[in-house]
Amino acid sequence: MGRDTIADIITSIRNADINGKRVVRIDSTNITDDIVKILLREGFIENVRKHRENNKDFLVLTLRHRRNNKRPYRNLLNLKRISRPGLRIYSNYQMIPKILGGIGIVILSTSRGIMTDREARQERIGGELLCSIW
Repeated sequence: MGRDTIADIITSIRNADINGKRVVRIDSTNITDDIVKILLREGFIENVRKHRENNKDFLVLTLRHRRNNKRPYRNLLNLKRISRPGLRIYSNYQMIPKILGGIGIVILSTSRGIMTDREARQERIGGELLCSIW
């Protein structure tokens, strides 16, 4: 039985955000590298660096947090897995959902690589809906 690496990184980031941690360490694979690049480019995380330990690569993510301590803590990231190993969900470029009217993003796996919903609509290609972030 295989592991769902996308769900693992989403859960790690979500748990760190809920607990108010600034740093998350996740396994480095081709898919996680692409997803983390998208999160960094879209501004959902602050920094990424590669770390090697015992011949295994890790990504160390620095999350964004509010620095105002007067208010109660609120999550900045809302991540949700859409397609999963037991139920794959595909969409053409016209039917890709818009998250919060375009404020959030959907990450897709397409024939041209992993990209956001905006990029997929612009290139007019569909694919598997991996996750949504807002």
